Amino acid sequence: MTAVVLIIVQVLVALAVTPLLLGVMRQVRSRLESRVGAGVLQPYRDVAKLLRKQPLRAQGSSPILVYAPLVLLVSSLMIVALVPLITTSSLVTIPSDLFVVVSLLLVGTVAMAVLGLDGGTAFGGMGSSRHMMIAALVEPTVLMSVYALSVPVGSSTLSTIVAARGLDPARVVTPAGLLAVVALVIVVLAETGRLPVDNPSTHLELTMVHEAMILESAGRDLAWLEVGSWLRLTALLGLVVNLALPWGVAADASPLMLVLGVVALVVKLLAAGAIVAAAEVFMAKLRLFRVPELLAGSFVLAFLAVTASYLAG
Repeated sequence: MTAVVLIIVQVLVALAVTPLLLGVMRQVRSRLESRVGAGVLQPYRDVAKLLRKQPLRAQGSSPILVYAPLVLLVSSLMIVALVPLITTSSLVTIPSDLFVVVSLLLVGTVAMAVLGLDGGTAFGGMGSSRHMMIAALVEPTVLMSVYALSVPVGSSTLSTIVAARGLDPARVVTPAGLLAVVALVIVVLAETGRLPVDNPSTHLELTMVHEAMILESAGRDLAWLEVGSWLRLTALLGLVVNLALPWGVAADASPLMLVLGVVALVVKLLAAGAIVAAAEVFMAKLRLFRVPELLAGSFVLAFLAVTASYLAG
């Protein structure tokens, strides 16, 4: 029961801080681009506005338009529950295993791709095709990167890996650890639709990936899609910062450790989000045919991390 309560707290914290993370990232970009910006609380207002609106669905659309956003949202909530963000406690029946998390990521990815195809538009199909191409290159790198970190620990459970890295700071600065974290950063940017792979603020149809798949959604359907996509960013970015800086994560159920874990997560997430947003200002979106080269490079880094892990062992 203690683990269940801790995971519920983790999910609630993630739901509360995710719009703030997006607001900080947008505001940082606005300031660096000499714009005032809408403020860090604008994502909260956007979600509240969408939830009040009745969803509009095209005549002849299938139930996929209704259920795909919910599948994305539920899979994202499960990822947030399993990834060690504020605590390393995990469920006994559903452990925070690497392969379980990657499988849930793939469920959300497929739901988004099917949603883009269901509209029957050229842009939706194009976005789904690009989305699946990126996913096919991202998932192996995620597996290889975290596997490299799991070799010294002897477990593929994410909570165990984070806890072990927190107890032994020397593992953080090893060649395998650094290579794996760099590879993870690249694939997280690709998986969450950030520059240089995708531009989250684009309005040009020919360059869209994520936005092209949700053109037919509106109202509550669009709210579920936005929140689900934002939660994936929170979970993956939180995993990266906890692997790179594995301190402050609650190791037990004491209230003091739990509060420390929440504060540490919020600080690390907002700092990482601000750094990502600041870096995006100085980046240009890659051409589509250059994206596989970038992701292949991240896979090479992950493979070198695995090799270094075995050599060090």
